[in-house]
Amino acid sequence: MNSRCGISLLLVLGLLSIAGAACAPAKHAEAIAPMAVASPDGSLTISLAIAAKPQPYLPGERLYYRVTYKGAPVLADSPLGLDLGGGPALDHDLEIVGSEKRSNDSTWENAFGARRTVPDKYNELVVSLREKSAPNRKMDVVLRAYDEGVAFRYALPKQDALGEFTIAAETTGFYFAQDASAFALNLGRWDTSNEGEYARTALKDIKPASLVNLPLLVEMPGAGLYAALLEADLTDYAGLYVGGVAGLPNALAARLSVAPRRRFDQPVKGVTPRSTPWRVLMVGPDPARFIERNYLILDLSAPCAIADTSWIKPGKAAWDWWSGSYATGVPFKPGMNTATMKHYIDFAARHRFEYMLVDAGWAPMSEDGRIEDILRYRPEVDVPAIIAYGRSKGVATLLWVEWQALGRHMDEAMALYEKWGAAGIKVDYMNRDDQDMVNYYEKVVKTAAEHRLAVDFHGAYKPTGLRRAYPNLLTREGVMGLEYSKWSDRITPEYDVTIPFTRMLAGPMDFTPGAMRNAARGKFEARDIAPMAQGTRAHQLAMYVVYESPLVMVSDYPEAYEGQPGLEFIEKVPTVWDDTKVLGGEPAKFVAIARRNGAGWWIGAMTNWDARELDLPLDLLGTGEYEATIFADGPDAAVEGTSLEISKKTVKAGDRLTLKLAPGGGAAVMLTPIK
Repeated sequence: MNSRCGISLLLVLGLLSIAGAACAPAKHAEAIAPMAVASPDGSLTISLAIAAKPQPYLPGERLYYRVTYKGAPVLADSPLGLDLGGGPALDHDLEIVGSEKRSNDSTWENAFGARRTVPDKYNELVVSLREKSAPNRKMDVVLRAYDEGVAFRYALPKQDALGEFTIAAETTGFYFAQDASAFALNLGRWDTSNEGEYARTALKDIKPASLVNLPLLVEMPGAGLYAALLEADLTDYAGLYVGGVAGLPNALAARLSVAPRRRFDQPVKGVTPRSTPWRVLMVGPDPARFIERNYLILDLSAPCAIADTSWIKPGKAAWDWWSGSYATGVPFKPGMNTATMKHYIDFAARHRFEYMLVDAGWAPMSEDGRIEDILRYRPEVDVPAIIAYGRSKGVATLLWVEWQALGRHMDEAMALYEKWGAAGIKVDYMNRDDQDMVNYYEKVVKTAAEHRLAVDFHGAYKPTGLRRAYPNLLTREGVMGLEYSKWSDRITPEYDVTIPFTRMLAGPMDFTPGAMRNAARGKFEARDIAPMAQGTRAHQLAMYVVYESPLVMVSDYPEAYEGQPGLEFIEKVPTVWDDTKVLGGEPAKFVAIARRNGAGWWIGAMTNWDARELDLPLDLLGTGEYEATIFADGPDAAVEGTSLEISKKTVKAGDRLTLKLAPGGGAAVMLTPIK
């Protein structure tokens, strides 16, 4: 098996204790003493207990958990349990019948992310529970504590008392211990593309009817802490959202996505044995550290299922859609046609980009007039010829497909694309994360791997770790990206420096950067052809470092780049990394991230509409001197967004790098060892 796929290199796996398996249940008083597990460094603790709580909690003895950071409460007693259809919920009338602790300290290799060697170090507690009354159903709660965060999941073992089941709801709560606010994406529906602004919202203002998407970044100013709520290993289950809790101002409750034709009280169906996804909480005083540690979602997900990953290629892609299949000074009419696609391929080849993405419009409409017939191509878009032309130039081709059309002909379509020589597919418009759709995602990446096709999901839900099992899943949307600049002014520099602390905590995001018509404040105009972007050119260049995505678009049309300052940076910047360090940042204000590929380091810095000066330490550099090539805002960038100043200097470890960012500005830096 190829080690790049994520093979676990087990260092220590020891059974710490097995407690209570044969013990008589403890007597119930006001509360049963908590069972707890702490992170390896001792800073985080997650504990479980059975307790009776006063109103507005539900009456009687119930299952609760809590989380502390260095002794300070993060989550107060928060309910646990599963509401199984057709019977009482598994959240009360329970007794603890056993527990088991273990530890893990291992690493695994990820060649398709922001850190190549991924630590997987945790302590785990499994608490076994049983109903005290017939039918005596059983449930385990698995608690894990990493230095990076805590996680828990439910496990329903195989048992006579519970075979087939329906989960009507989770009674899982996230009850924050003090007043808190969050950067919340509340779209209010299950069927969305998960795209929008993360608005700062007091937790008390999140209503029980809200459907707040994950990730959710929560700030607890009284404790000087942040927490990020996510989920991992979402497999054959419904996606997780949260809403408020009546009568508890800082409490959130789990909501499970429901399929369009499924009863509202039946979001999940299954058969034991079955485990739920992990509910994950990253905790710490600095949300910048969460960006460095978003590999936690992968640690909590299934290992690689592909034996050979050598064919999977990260890289950059020329792309026709954002610019409107635009071109200037060419001897043909630009548009969705063979000549235009070859023109973009020529551009990709000149600048050593790995891919060309042929977007929507290459296939004819189906007979119902709604969905493209993805088994044929329009005469003016000769897809096999385009793919062959790309291969002759060293450029692989990706094809856009609509998800329903792909679902109808999945095996046939992917076999056909493999025969044509395509390298991958962009699957679009799913706009759901219910159990049926979650299973569709896994079927797509599994089938694509069988045909050696990479995958980019659009109209997608947030990443939950599937890319570890199927690293041919290079990127996905689930983010309000640069496409919105074609019809709105919503992609602002403030938004650009919010999503690294929110959406990107879940994993790669296909934001589609690279706009070369850069508008200073007050000069932006939304337009469909040859669109613009708010902020400076250096701001756009920095996105190629700041935003994690093993497959990244070069979104503008070829003539927008040729001869322009900044193209050199886009040519050279990698898309996968050996290490990642956040040099500074604050949500909605600014961010500065350094990433290493081989011996070289790359820095991306971005600010909101406030100009600022950053003084960044270079302690991360190795021995010897480095040449720093700096792509910075020009002196007039505040009024002319395309203004870019390129300079070079020699630096070494221990030096500091001063970057002056214009309003809506940025900086992109290449640090190359001097031999």
